[in-house]
Amino acid sequence: QVQLVESGGGSVQAGGSLRLSCTASGLTVTRNCMGWFRQAPGKEREGVAYSYTDYGSTFYSDSVKGRFTISQDNAKNTLYLQMNSLKPEDTAMYYCAASRVYSSWCTISRSWGQGTQVTVSS
Repeated sequence: QVQLVESGGGSVQAGGSLRLSCTASGLTVTRNCMGWFRQAPGKEREGVAYSYTDYGSTFYSDSVKGRFTISQDNAKNTLYLQMNSLKPEDTAMYYCAASRVYSSWCTISRSWGQGTQVTVSS
């Protein structure tokens, strides 16, 4: 059974930084498709970034490209999202997702964490 636990959310001013963590159990983050998604109030959940280390694949949405970085720590079996130059429009609940099957945005048989809130004030 896959379990994903996010942490690291909080409130920051525009231009600030946060690092989100997603600790996984039941799968190895460096051997599976791992992604970050977000959902703002009244909006649909959208993909932020995903990676599949075994395929050497990393992808970012246009809205975060150049500001956010997805990475993994094999020893801690943890996925990270480093978020720099944060903007008010980055305010959302951020979710970690995992899939044992490589696909665009780890869509197939995706498991979700419970989410962590990020609030960016202007």
